[in-house]
Amino acid sequence: QLQASGGGLVQAGGSLRLSCAASGRTFSSYAMGWFRQAPGKEREFVAAISWSGGSTYYADSVKGRFTISRDNAKNTMYLQMNSLKLEDTAVYYCAAGPQDGPIATILGGELSSWGQGTQVTVSS
Repeated sequence: QLQASGGGLVQAGGSLRLSCAASGRTFSSYAMGWFRQAPGKEREFVAAISWSGGSTYYADSVKGRFTISRDNAKNTMYLQMNSLKLEDTAVYYCAAGPQDGPIATILGGELSSWGQGTQVTVSS
């Protein structure tokens, strides 16, 4: 089970840190990722991280502004979001790949579970 938190209202240029807490599984066995869905748009990939944290991948739209990380001892994944833009407004979801799967499974949409979303609203 995945639980996302940390969303909120922030001004453009500001920062937020999202968290995704995992329970009921061996967290360190799963590649993880963040996705988002803006109103009227399809859900899109944001960032992914390998089970060890050694590999990360970002959508071009967030590269250089967002940082994905994980703490396997705490069963938690994070998304540090800096220099937020109006177009970052969306519901953000965390997701897990298949057990022992590589980071490519996240990029390919091979997801074993989703967390509930957390709303991020960026205002001008």
